[in-house]
Amino acid sequence: MLAVLEKSVAKSPDALHTPNSNSVSSFKDDFLAQHFSSLHPSSVTVNLTPSALLAYSIHKQNPLLPRLFAVVDDIFCLFQGHIENVATLKQQYGLNKTANEVIIIIEAYRTLRDRGPYPAAQVVRDFQGRFAFILFDSASKTTFVSADVDGSVPFFWGTDADGNLVFSDEPEIVTKSCGKSFAPFPKGCFFTTSGGLSSFEHPLNELKPVPRVDSSGQVCGATFTVDAEAKKETTGMPRVGSAANWANNI
Repeated sequence: MLAVLEKSVAKSPDALHTPNSNSVSSFKDDFLAQHFSSLHPSSVTVNLTPSALLAYSIHKQNPLLPRLFAVVDDIFCLFQGHIENVATLKQQYGLNKTANEVIIIIEAYRTLRDRGPYPAAQVVRDFQGRFAFILFDSASKTTFVSADVDGSVPFFWGTDADGNLVFSDEPEIVTKSCGKSFAPFPKGCFFTTSGGLSSFEHPLNELKPVPRVDSSGQVCGATFTVDAEAKKETTGMPRVGSAANWANNI
């Protein structure tokens, strides 16, 4: 799976960018979309430029960590993995028996966006299993991205030459446009347009970047760890129509 999110939708952490990283533009001439399609001929690509690009394929997928894709009311979601407490979550969100993991993620997001008075970290903590997902709300130009606490699903992100964020389960896809400005997505964390990167295990703590060094000794982006000494104010996902709507905080 692949997602490229324009920098106004998803502001990249400064530490993820590596100087002289040999990065290129993901959007220009459909560069990354064409590269993805060349590797996965049966893939589906949704081009929502200038805000986002999403691509999905079941080619060579791990049967234990299947990929799913769904669109509901202009909300696009890519999901990989498996959620163990699906039955409980279906009941919690009032979904029918046919709903799968990707539909649950979309409904959880809509609940947070429209009427949820609780923090996003609480919602992600309720997802028990092995997963990574990328959600893009094309109506409000907002995003919601997360990976499980163990980093069970291969999941990477990076910054391209234009400052856009690139996400994929294949590191070669990310490095194609981001060069050295990439890293594994932090496990146990989630990323939103309004709040940036946060830990859902320790939502009251700041995250600190740690430079990442590859096997050749070169700096490649950064990993992020919980800073036990630095606290922050907890924030929920603002409701639609409020003064603090996600769309007004990009």
